[in-house]
Amino acid sequence: MTEAMDLKAKLGLDVFKPGSEAHIKIKTGREKDPSLQKMVRICPAGLYSKNEQEEVSLTVDGCLECGTCRLVCGNDNLEWAYPEGGCGIQLRFG
Repeated sequence: MTEAMDLKAKLGLDVFKPGSEAHIKIKTGREKDPSLQKMVRICPAGLYSKNEQEEVSLTVDGCLECGTCRLVCGNDNLEWAYPEGGCGIQLRFG
């Protein structure tokens, strides 16, 4: 019997292909919004970070396209679209 892989190992098999433009962007002037502050803790891929001025920034490389940020932040804070064809997450397990 084989040993089950943990979540981190499974996610490590996935591939993220970046597009020519980021598919998620924080809208200008919304970097300190409380919902974005939450994303620093709850983004499953850990893509959101906070600087010394309490402004949130985003790196989309490695995005799981789960939609968590869309639900938490809404359209007021983010510009969100699916990545262009052939780009984004490619799931390799399961």
